[in-house]
Amino acid sequence: MRAEVVSVGTELLLGSTIDTNAATLGQLLAECGIDCSFRQTVGDNLERATQAIRQALDRSDCVITIGGLGPTEDDLTRNAIAASCDVELVLQPEMLATLKQIFDRRNLKWVDSNQRQAMLPVGGQFIDNPFGTAAGIRMDVDGKIILALPGPPREFKPMLANYVKPLLAKLSGGSIIHSKVLRVCGMGESRVEDAIKDLLHTSNPSIAPYAKTWEVHLRLTARAKNVAEAEELIRPLESGVRQILGAHVYGTDETTLEMAVGERLAALNLTVSAAESCTAGLLMSRLAAVPGASRYLVGGVVTYTEQMKIQELGVPEQLIEAHSPVSEQVAEQMAIGARKRYGTYYALAITGVAGPGPDDRENPEGLVYVALAGPHQVEVEQHHLGKGRDSIRMRASQAALTLLWRRLNHTEL
Repeated sequence: MRAEVVSVGTELLLGSTIDTNAATLGQLLAECGIDCSFRQTVGDNLERATQAIRQALDRSDCVITIGGLGPTEDDLTRNAIAASCDVELVLQPEMLATLKQIFDRRNLKWVDSNQRQAMLPVGGQFIDNPFGTAAGIRMDVDGKIILALPGPPREFKPMLANYVKPLLAKLSGGSIIHSKVLRVCGMGESRVEDAIKDLLHTSNPSIAPYAKTWEVHLRLTARAKNVAEAEELIRPLESGVRQILGAHVYGTDETTLEMAVGERLAALNLTVSAAESCTAGLLMSRLAAVPGASRYLVGGVVTYTEQMKIQELGVPEQLIEAHSPVSEQVAEQMAIGARKRYGTYYALAITGVAGPGPDDRENPEGLVYVALAGPHQVEVEQHHLGKGRDSIRMRASQAALTLLWRRLNHTEL
């Protein structure tokens, strides 16, 4: 069975409202084992909404609309459903009476526009909405189903759980679509894809790479009768990926790199500190966000200016003058200084140009040096992280965590 989602609302197209409902619905469809090959978003326009629903009916077995069921003139979903099915909209006296009772009970003034919510396409039926006045609509047409759901999440989510999920589970025959995500650091998307290219053409389970901030996610997906059976199908594929990528795979599903690093540090009974310049505490914040971080995270310092690098970390002034504060040499001394200051096994350091534009030494925007000091050596990496202040800072913190992850696993990533 194939479903298609049609979200209705000009506010979605303008970006003033984020369509979280569609994401929630997509997850539910997967749980019910129903493929969702297309998603459409259309504004509050009857002609375009009708066209979107007709197109969805042509290529899908179940069309689920979100929004546009309210009482105002721009709430046109019920009209679009009627038009796409070539039927009339008819006022339903029982629903009209129910709406008026709700308004009386809430001491709300009734206006005639509210009766729009009592209009139903011929052949349709209402879906109960216990949290609002906009009932959902179900239409069965030529062996296909249209389900229209209200847009407010407090109304949408209960209707999804109480009506839509049981219906779709029944229609799908009891199968599910289950996914597991492998998180990869130290490799770009194209390099990951090339490494696992022989595994990319399986169908059940399947594998798909997604580029993220300074890492890659691999989604392994299987269709089965239940989660346990799906995971059994996924297991050999996951094993094959791990055999190829090794320690590049740092975690699964919701595991972040800072979680994986923290878990590894705790398991090895090692400690870490940090000295940050352009990231200004972002690295420490990420490390500290992990519950139990006090087992391995000792402290950190933000040395944004040259003077603070000299004063707090003991970076020689002449070194800064000779090489600039954004340099391999200064990053190395920052890491050494932090390790000495906090007495940790490892210390990370970041110095760079977050922009916009170059710094006063003409170092370009996006140039970042990341250093890791340990008891036996100091490693320094140079990165060119593109443009955009927030992006550069996040990528720099990710580069630092990747460097530490590599060292913790004693491998070249």
